[in-house]
Amino acid sequence: MSGLEQMYQQILLDHAKRRVGEGLLEAVPGHKSGESHQHNPVCGDQIRLRVDVEGIAVHAVSWEGDGCSISMASASILAEMVRDMDRGEFLEVLTELRVLLRSRGTREGNEEILGDAAAFAGVSKFPARVKCAMLAWVAAEAALAAIDVGTPITLG
Repeated sequence: MSGLEQMYQQILLDHAKRRVGEGLLEAVPGHKSGESHQHNPVCGDQIRLRVDVEGIAVHAVSWEGDGCSISMASASILAEMVRDMDRGEFLEVLTELRVLLRSRGTREGNEEILGDAAAFAGVSKFPARVKCAMLAWVAAEAALAAIDVGTPITLG
């Protein structure tokens, strides 16, 4: 395992233990919030994620869930990364993450865009684990969409 792969593995392990954003927060008065529940039927991972938006910026992401260390680390990385991001920035990160995870290990990912989410480069080599890494991000995307339509969304 290369030094970069070891560093990425440590980032994932740290986030799986720390779990930034775990525990659903109450909506902040005057902010918009959206919620999404996602479930991976293949492995049983599940997450309920709430996004709190102030203006065009993500104010906070909170979540509760149960699953493998990859899905829990992904939720933690998401909650830490997207705070104070506007929707356009979030979509840029989400798009880059999807490209990385669909690469089957042929890309390293743009660390300037992905930050700690670049640690999922190794996961892309294991297609069965890609859904684990994407679960929280799909939930966040759906939660943001729910803000626009005013209802919680469940996909998958």
